[in-house]
Amino acid sequence: MPSILPLGDPAPSDGLLPAQAVDGAAGRAFGLYVHIPFCAVRCGYCDFNTYTATELGGGASQDAYATTAVSEVDFAATVLRDSGLPDRPLSTVFFGGGTPTLLPAEDLARILTAAVGHWGLEPGAEVTTEANPDSVTPASLQVLADAGFTRVSFGMQSAVPHVLKVLDRTHTPSRVPQVVQWARDAGLAVSLDLIYGTPGESLEDWRFSLETALSYQPDHISAYALIVEDGTKLAAQIRRGEVPGIDDDDHADKYELADQLIGAAGLSWYEVSNWSRTPEQACRHNLAYWRGDDWWGIGPGAHSHVGGVRWWNVKHPTAYAGRLAQGLSPAAGRETLDAETRDVERVMLEARLVSGLATSTLGEHGRHAVAGLIADGLVEPPAAFHGTLVLTLKGRLLADAVVRRILPD
Repeated sequence: MPSILPLGDPAPSDGLLPAQAVDGAAGRAFGLYVHIPFCAVRCGYCDFNTYTATELGGGASQDAYATTAVSEVDFAATVLRDSGLPDRPLSTVFFGGGTPTLLPAEDLARILTAAVGHWGLEPGAEVTTEANPDSVTPASLQVLADAGFTRVSFGMQSAVPHVLKVLDRTHTPSRVPQVVQWARDAGLAVSLDLIYGTPGESLEDWRFSLETALSYQPDHISAYALIVEDGTKLAAQIRRGEVPGIDDDDHADKYELADQLIGAAGLSWYEVSNWSRTPEQACRHNLAYWRGDDWWGIGPGAHSHVGGVRWWNVKHPTAYAGRLAQGLSPAAGRETLDAETRDVERVMLEARLVSGLATSTLGEHGRHAVAGLIADGLVEPPAAFHGTLVLTLKGRLLADAVVRRILPD
């Protein structure tokens, strides 16, 4: 969750949603995102809205955070009801951060229990928490599983110590197989998150990380190219020449290797940076984002979307806690998306999925662009004839360029 909030219109203090948000809601899935903004150490590459424990106090402290988050859960339930939204059980819940598992497992369970008390869970709902390998124990994972969590996503990032050091990760590689086994013992599905393109990481380093991660037989793997954001410690290190910069060709080589090795291990891509062992083990929460479903985001800086209305909470945890304590919406701003904007976002997101983008939904410019995309090897040749645009490996490497060609100038 990036730390810089977008511009937008003022959000009403009561949080009530316009009639647009209600239209068609009964046919849309509803999910919950819970942002836990705490980290033990601020990683040098990260610009997410996170804080170390020593930076905060009052209602924003780790000890008080679960109570504050539950108060927003209660507020959300009231807003949705008073805005005329139909009752819908949660299809997915995702705890992200930050490091959610820096909070006691009982606190995460309390937030989930409050949410389920208001909305319930669909049968077979997916409930995920992110975790660092050094922030869980067998006991804490069992508490989460007993509370209804079904999945844990570990921030492995790399299996190479010098790469982890550049990324400021605090765990050792030997910790990862332990936590994977503990999660499995608790009955939780396991995803591993990897990062490629770290300064100083060789292609063989990346191969070793991939092969190591796959040896743990995860249900799901996410592999993201490192993006160096302005204002981060890593950006300053690169600017000063302390570590080498980012190389796009290196990123491409490493993505191709990831796709080759992950595919050979029996996982299939379903989104540009994500692979799952079966379609059922794809991250359904992220798919909900990419498909434009409804979700409420709990926590400072968290974003929400309901029926084309998008809003985002105030960034700082102290301000967030203060607004909720006064019975006010924690939203800092919001926007109501028009039809053109929703179409653009749909193309941007659905084009990244293996399920593809229906060419029948494209405008004249986009339909004319498809033939050129096929000729350039960016989409699968049969795609246009089956009415769906699906990216090739080359197309996935150039996904943003593909989207630019589809959309009108």
